[in-house]
Amino acid sequence: MILTFSPDLFVRRMQFDRKDLGNDQLIQFYRSLLLPRMIEEKMLVLLRQGKISKWFSGIGQEAIAVGATLALQSDEWIMPLHRNLGVFTSRNMPLSKLFKQWQGNQDGYSNGRERSFHFGTKDHHICGMISHLGPQLAIADGVALAAKLKQEQKVSLAFSGEGGTSEGDFHEALNTAAVWGLPVIFVIENNGYGLSTPASEQYKCENLVDRAKGYGMEGVQIDGNNILAVYDTIRGVRDYCIREQKPYLIEAMTFRMRGHEEASGTKYVPPHLFEQWEKKDPLKNYEQWLLDQFYITPEKIDKIKSDIRDYIEMELAIAQNAAPVHVSTATELADVYAPVPDSDVPDVSLVDDENKKELRLIDAVKEGLDQSMQHHSNLILMGQDIAEYGGAFKITEGFVEKYGRSRVRNTPLCESAILGTALGLSLEGFKSMVEMQFADFVSVGFNQIVNNLAKIHYRWGHAADVVIRMPTGGGVGAGPFHSQSNEAWFTHTPGLKVVYPSTPEDAKGLLIAAINDPNPVLFFEHKALYRSVSGQVPDSYYETPIGKARQVQMGSEISIITYGSGVHWATQYAAAHPETSFDILDLRTLLPLDYEAIRQSVIRTGKVLLLHEDTLIGGIGGEISAWIVEHCFESLDAPVMRCASLDTPIPFSIELENNFLAKSRLHQYVEKLLAY
Repeated sequence: MILTFSPDLFVRRMQFDRKDLGNDQLIQFYRSLLLPRMIEEKMLVLLRQGKISKWFSGIGQEAIAVGATLALQSDEWIMPLHRNLGVFTSRNMPLSKLFKQWQGNQDGYSNGRERSFHFGTKDHHICGMISHLGPQLAIADGVALAAKLKQEQKVSLAFSGEGGTSEGDFHEALNTAAVWGLPVIFVIENNGYGLSTPASEQYKCENLVDRAKGYGMEGVQIDGNNILAVYDTIRGVRDYCIREQKPYLIEAMTFRMRGHEEASGTKYVPPHLFEQWEKKDPLKNYEQWLLDQFYITPEKIDKIKSDIRDYIEMELAIAQNAAPVHVSTATELADVYAPVPDSDVPDVSLVDDENKKELRLIDAVKEGLDQSMQHHSNLILMGQDIAEYGGAFKITEGFVEKYGRSRVRNTPLCESAILGTALGLSLEGFKSMVEMQFADFVSVGFNQIVNNLAKIHYRWGHAADVVIRMPTGGGVGAGPFHSQSNEAWFTHTPGLKVVYPSTPEDAKGLLIAAINDPNPVLFFEHKALYRSVSGQVPDSYYETPIGKARQVQMGSEISIITYGSGVHWATQYAAAHPETSFDILDLRTLLPLDYEAIRQSVIRTGKVLLLHEDTLIGGIGGEISAWIVEHCFESLDAPVMRCASLDTPIPFSIELENNFLAKSRLHQYVEKLLAY
């Protein structure tokens, strides 16, 4: 027996308890349960006709999605999965638009850019899944945190399959919710199989709900096929989560009567399980109970079915008459990023030079963050040890006393969950800054960044108003896991912005601009520059524009295009070699790049050296080199050259590290270019 729920599950009739529900509510529940079943049956016909390309069926487990949704308020966020059609229909979303979504039409919820339920809608407080499943759980944490900060009497609810409970995101999301006391309802739909792998090969605890105690939360296992049990449980748990300001885990036992998706079939399921679970069909059992209790008549059932059938056909006809997909490259590119609103924050070029002071780069970052906290009352800071301790580099020291622990939040060691929480906060209009203790540690939160934060605006038009601070770089003898340069990991991902200042003035202005920008920004701060580089920084609250390079010095013989520590290597080298005229360009922003500034530098010299601390292969220098060759070939007097660090992990030994860094080969590459 794969499932452990109720030994007599298949031999006794499902028991329904109406409690305080009126007859009209009971019948409305029936309509709500019947609608997704009949839609699914129609979808299976359309699939066979080739009118849709794929379908993930929830037949047999509709009671969970429907019961849970009906138990919540309409403005409480739900994070559904593949088999939760009942969430969408119970939120009364226009069926014609859902059909358009499933057909890939531009009038659907994702403009033809997503499939099935991989979309969200703020109007209906639904945040659809991505295929990785687990990351959605942390978004529910963020939404619940927003409600807590606003002191609203709300919960969020996130679904997981039993297979998804093996993912690290499940652990991180539940642990964070418990530690922070967040009103989140986590619902495990245990249908016995993760695609074809049975639950017996997914986990070894007797019941998944038993894990709740390990997180310091309450939990309950319920019959997921009993709509009244689901509704009553969720309603009671909702009250508990709001009253106690705690999360709750529900394991809803059910069964999937069709394949993971239709193409996969069900040959891996023993036939007797279908026979057993057919007797537990949530719709048939509830319908029979309504008849037995004389709450509904057969004639009324026929009328409801006829009305729903007509409704489905009418909405489908509307969808099938939708206009063909219109392809616009300009629109596709424009929708990758959320528009940056007009701002009255002055550009750095307009700031009075008289009101400046000498700051180290680390102090400039701190000041930019501090002024942003003053400017945005909805800005939340999150990171490991950033509260009383002040962070690994003491940038947030004193912030918790100034702004309070609700806005300056120590996090558990769970980068993925905190990044997902940041996205959840964004759904509710908050800004957030997540500090990676070291940029190296971002790898364990990579999925949230490149698949959730980066793609959400393109997918369904919602901004991810998140800044991720990334202390990065070598030169400090910290070895392979505290010194690597990983900015190029993110420059390949549309939807992200990647910023990398090299001076205190830019560090402050770019950080303020990043926080004001509604898009996800990776903000790299070179650790070796924190206390070694100083400069004049305006006192005022100002922005340095994202996407604009800085001309460090003009020259006529060699262009050095660089960023971060490379800017200082280049200026130091140029100062030591006055016999050569160097044109030095500080990119400052790596995504999007300032191509016009790059072009003008190439035109001025005809010889280009791309200098970066990152390793050679896959570094952004390769991309810039390719662009120059494609667009500026006629201006070149020599091959574009790249001076980068060795293609090895960054070593610990100072001697080895010095040899690793690109700086050790800068003179060699300059001499090569001069020789042409």
